[in-house]
Amino acid sequence: MELNRRTVIAGAAAAGIAATTLGGTAHATGGKKPVKSLFGKLADGTKVHSWSLENGGTRLKVLSYGGIVQSLEIPDRRGRYTNVSLGFDNIEDYVANSPYFGALIGRYGNRIAKGKFTLDGKNYQLDVNDGEQSLHGGAKGFDKRVWNVEPFTKGSDVGLYLYYTSVDGEMGYPGTLKTKVTYTLTRHGDWRIDYEATTDKATVVNLTSHVYWNLAGESSGTIYDHELSIAASRYTPVDSGLIPTGELARVGGTPFDFRSTKTVGEDIRVPHQQLLYGKGIDHNWALDKGITARPQHVATLRDPSSGRTMKIATTEPGLQFYSGNFLDGSFAGTGGSIYRQGDALCLETQHFPDSPNQPSFPSTTLRPGQTYRSTTVHSFGK
Repeated sequence: MELNRRTVIAGAAAAGIAATTLGGTAHATGGKKPVKSLFGKLADGTKVHSWSLENGGTRLKVLSYGGIVQSLEIPDRRGRYTNVSLGFDNIEDYVANSPYFGALIGRYGNRIAKGKFTLDGKNYQLDVNDGEQSLHGGAKGFDKRVWNVEPFTKGSDVGLYLYYTSVDGEMGYPGTLKTKVTYTLTRHGDWRIDYEATTDKATVVNLTSHVYWNLAGESSGTIYDHELSIAASRYTPVDSGLIPTGELARVGGTPFDFRSTKTVGEDIRVPHQQLLYGKGIDHNWALDKGITARPQHVATLRDPSSGRTMKIATTEPGLQFYSGNFLDGSFAGTGGSIYRQGDALCLETQHFPDSPNQPSFPSTTLRPGQTYRSTTVHSFGK
């Protein structure tokens, strides 16, 4: 893996990334036109809409608030549908309680140490919202903004364009960042995310999606029996503040070795210092493929009880695997059940945490005249 390569920005090859299908559903039908409805209102009266999409056997519902995936339904081996993502059925809980359920994350996915970094000789102080660290863009990151949404149908694909402009200085970040995210449901039922961003001043960018997955179904219990593989020989160990130490440690002989498929819960109670820091798994894997112009397969998740499978392909060099450690039973979700530790997991494609302070990590710097691009594809099967 080429760790000194810069982030994939302004790459002509990236602009032409083709849709990727990795053993997705067998359906290949024309999609239905996205349907818009009112989901709720924020305290200031701003309307929040939901958009329902269906194509290739996958059903997706997205909110204009935070670009949130409010539900994603796929069939099991018997053709029975269920929602496989955690969330709420009202806007009030998303505003008050959500641990980033289904949200678009920015400007910077994951943590930046003490919310500080230096770029071109200038020091920046970001909003600090996770102990001493800045997490997922600060207290009011992209997950808490109302996005402009435009539906589209293109050939046999359906989807949404989501737009948000983050002004210079928002949450401490330099530059006005114009962001466009495209959600596409393909005729095969794949859910594809394309991220784009431009800036008028040098800044740092790391966009991702924070869906909490349980392929047995939301409110069905823990994901510890889910089977997972990750194509990565190294991961980035963290300190007690969950900030990478800078080391790229080998996964061999540790609970972080998912090169061969194993259950999520197999080693999650092993007394390993890294698991103690994260109260479970909350770590970034340095993917063997590195940065690529086109999405390449990096992970497979399977629920043996339902037969549902999800494969992930991405252009990104990293994958944050979070095992739902901080779901503490303090709120109930869409299905009416209380969410507890391990009831879902996240697989967030990304650049590495704290990259602005780690010169050996792939760069997350974006400059005027460049375009940030990133693509991730989720393919579903049974």
